[in-house]
This record gives sequence, C-alpha cells and structure tokens, in this order.
Amino acid sequence: MATRGHTLAFGDYGVKSMEQGFITSRQLEAARIAVTRAMKREGQVWIRIFPDKPMTRKPAEVRMGKGKGSPEFWVAPVKPGTILFELKGVSAELAKEALSLAAQKLPLTTRFITNRTLAVQN
Repeated sequence: MATRGHTLAFGDYGVKSMEQGFITSRQLEAARIAVTRAMKREGQVWIRIFPDKPMTRKPAEVRMGKGKGSPEFWVAPVKPGTILFELKGVSAELAKEALSLAAQKLPLTTRFITNRTLAVQN
C-alpha cells in the first residue's frame, strides 16, 4: 500500500488506484484529455503522479546479450492507494463522470473518492 500520496491534498474529488502497476505517459495524457473534455474546461485538475521511470526495450529480431536496450517510453510506478487525479470546482455528478472516463484509459482498477470534509458540509 502507498504510504505517501494516498489522501486528497488539493481537490474535492479524486481517483485512487486499487492495484499495483505502471502507467505510461501516453495513458496518463489520454486520461487527462478525457477529464478536461468531460469537464468542458471548468474547475481545476491535478495529476498527482509523474512518469519519471524509463522503460527500455531491445529492437525486434536482435540476439540475446550485447547490453541493455535503449529507453523506449516513460512510466509512473503506482502502488495500491495512490491518488492519480484530483478535481475541484465542479459538481459531484460531473466529477464522477469525468473521472470514470479517465479511469477507462488507465490499465489499473481505480475507485472514485471524495473529500470527507466536503461530505460533512453538505
């Protein structure tokens, strides 16, 4: 389980990962575009993870050995419980819709979460 980045820090709504894995920079960007389009550029979006780990790959039809392959893409390692996205400034229904569209772009199972202080105020 994640020991850091597991609570909402900026927004009222968020998406939390339920399993461990890697999210590529392309998947993260696709999810960001889905959120901003669903929100029609209202409110604010925070991306809480960053793809800072290079993944290497050897070219096709290359024999074994001869060293490590060249970096091909970048990934963000994610632990269970890590907050991936946060939203603020939109209604709960719109936030849930936008974050569910983003979750469909990600390779991990996720859960929609809300800020507890927001639930107490309503």
